[in-house]
Amino acid sequence: MSEALIFDQQFDNQDFKQPLLAKEYENCSFNNCQFESLDLNTIHFINCIFIECNLTNVKVKNTAFKSVSFRQCKMLGINFSICNPFLLELSFSYCNLDFCSLYQLQLDNTKFSNCSLKDVDFVETSLCAAIFDSCDLYGASFERTNLRMADFVTSRNYSLDPEINFIKKAKFSTEGALGLLQKYGIEIVR
Repeated sequence: MSEALIFDQQFDNQDFKQPLLAKEYENCSFNNCQFESLDLNTIHFINCIFIECNLTNVKVKNTAFKSVSFRQCKMLGINFSICNPFLLELSFSYCNLDFCSLYQLQLDNTKFSNCSLKDVDFVETSLCAAIFDSCDLYGASFERTNLRMADFVTSRNYSLDPEINFIKKAKFSTEGALGLLQKYGIEIVR
C-alpha cells in the first residue's frame, strides 16, 4: 500500500529496486541511494536533495521536481523533457548528466556547477541567466536555445551557433568563445 506523502524524512544508503512508497516527497533528503533504472513516473519531489545518488536511466514521465538539488549524483541518460514542467526548479553540483535530455524545458536561472554535460540535449530549452560553472559541455546540443545572460565563463568544450541560438548578454571566456566560431571551420592562431 502506498502513502500519499512522506515529509521531512532522510533516506541513507538505500537500494531502491521497487517503486517508491509515496506519491509525494517533501523536504526529504536521499543520501547515497541507488535508483538506477527505477520508475519514478508521476512522483512529486518538493524541496528535496539528492546527494551521491545513482539515478542513471530513471523514468521521470510526469515527475515533478520543485526546488530539487542534486549533488555528486550519477544521472546518465535521464529524459527530463517528459517530466512535469509546472514549477520545475533544479540545481546540479558535481553531477554527471551525460546523455540527458532537457529538450524544451524552462530552466531559467538554473545552476550547473562542476558538472559533466556531455552530449546533453538543450535544444529549444530556455536557460536564460543560467550558470554553467566549470562544466564540460562536449557534444552538447544547442539549437533555438534561449541562452540570454547565461554564464559560460568557466566552462569548456561547448560549441553553439550564435545564428540559431539566443545569446544576447551571455558571458563567455576569450578561449571558450572559440566554440561560437566552430561552425565556420576557421583556424584561430595565437
